[in-house]
Amino acid sequence: MGGGGEGERGENNSNSNVNCNGRGGGSAAGVQIQIPPSRRLPDFLQSVNLKYVKLGYHYLITHLLTLFLIPLIVMILLEAAQTNPEDVRELWLHLQYNLVSVLVCSAFLVFGSTVYIMTRPRPVYLVDYACYRPPSSLKVKFEQFMEHSKLSGNFDDSALEFQRRILERSGLGEETYVPEAMHFLPPRPSMAAAREEAEQVMFGALDALFLNNPFVKPKDIGILVVNCSLFNPTPSLSAMIVNKYKLRGNIRSFNLGGMGCSAGVIAIDLAKDLLQAHRSTYAVVVSTENITQNWYFGNKKSMLIPNCLFRVGGAAVLLSNKSSDRSRSKYKLIDVVRTHRGSDDKAFRCVYQEQDDTGMVGVSLSKDLMAIAGGALKTNITTLGPLVLPISEQLLFFATLVAKKLFNAKIKPYIPDFKLAFDHFCIHAGGRAVIDELEKNLQLLPIHVEASRMTLHRFGNTSSSSIWYELAYTEAKGRMRKGNHVWQIAFGSGFKCNSAVWQALRTVKPSPNSPWADCIDNYPVQIIDGFTQPQQK
Repeated sequence: MGGGGEGERGENNSNSNVNCNGRGGGSAAGVQIQIPPSRRLPDFLQSVNLKYVKLGYHYLITHLLTLFLIPLIVMILLEAAQTNPEDVRELWLHLQYNLVSVLVCSAFLVFGSTVYIMTRPRPVYLVDYACYRPPSSLKVKFEQFMEHSKLSGNFDDSALEFQRRILERSGLGEETYVPEAMHFLPPRPSMAAAREEAEQVMFGALDALFLNNPFVKPKDIGILVVNCSLFNPTPSLSAMIVNKYKLRGNIRSFNLGGMGCSAGVIAIDLAKDLLQAHRSTYAVVVSTENITQNWYFGNKKSMLIPNCLFRVGGAAVLLSNKSSDRSRSKYKLIDVVRTHRGSDDKAFRCVYQEQDDTGMVGVSLSKDLMAIAGGALKTNITTLGPLVLPISEQLLFFATLVAKKLFNAKIKPYIPDFKLAFDHFCIHAGGRAVIDELEKNLQLLPIHVEASRMTLHRFGNTSSSSIWYELAYTEAKGRMRKGNHVWQIAFGSGFKCNSAVWQALRTVKPSPNSPWADCIDNYPVQIIDGFTQPQQK
């Protein structure tokens, strides 16, 4: 939804590329899954566009230019501290006869100080965040999902079989959640039910956030950004939050719609820019998706995949630009890099909300989705590289790139080791296939994609909030140490790929109301070809 289902392939005809010789039941025996090469994520690091490398260094120079003034000022102060009174007297006599030099130097210092103060980015701190944990009554097992789909009478035999096979290979477990309206027979999607789902998710996450941080009152919030792709009622979701928590009248509130699963990073970027412009305030970002009115009740296979993958979830994030909040904050925002491929028609339409031939509304996934995702990822990662990679990796990368571009050397470009730049990876849990391919292309270890796989298994694709469930998983495992760097990467309709980089300011302990609080000891589970295997003891 709104960029969802990125991890699986849409089918535009009745033929499926999955051959299942055995059925579910938690066993992978007898299952053969054939993925055509054209549907795999391209090996995007094997072909590098030089303009995106330049763009990355443009980001780097822009970010670091103002920092050059700091060592200059320090050097001047150190030199001044070493002078004796006689040197100061001689300097004064010299300046008396060089008025022009004095004025020029003074103007330079004033101008440089002004530029530094005006352009110096304010640190943005992630004080805390909370993920919504739905009640157990909303859990849906595969058998229940298929039984309800059959009894609803909306799907033909081919569509039911297709959904069963998608579920079996999806990487989802048996404890994900669907909204209450989908538990009825027949389902009861309505505006009222959709509002109720939105309120439960947003208010549930915000209640937990304010409970964990009693020093922040709702009236202290100066900026509110809400993103939800497919449900945008009037009044807006952001207005619902303002009304519920009685936020102040001059709050700067924004409601982002239709921006897909990558909108969570976009919302963070917007909040960051607003925190640069408005001093001493808090910003709250709420990322969610709404399923109630966006369930597809038709038989077009490219539109059925979101039904199988998307589940209830949401997150609320508290940001601050106050220096006094550094000591109580969990993370500091380092960089945000956004890539938009919407100018390309294929990319624009690869995740597209539309009506099928019978008038049923759904989100259609193009067969070119994986190739388009690969191109967006390549652009984003190539731009991000110069900002985060150590110099040694950049030198090796450039040496092979120059040899290939200028001398036509028959060598493969050097693949930078992003494991040297990041300690933890939060890859959007859009689907099993993309997680698999990113693990392969970036040469990651299973532990690096564990948070993404387990989030997909436990909570399903919760759209833009999935990267926060993944971060919560890492914390619940006790793996987040002071100084660790985290890479959140998400992608969605448009087509967009966005990255956020965070640095842990302390060793982070799991929140008492973490979504993983009562089940973290059961993870990781072993997943083979989409089937959950017994945990290895």
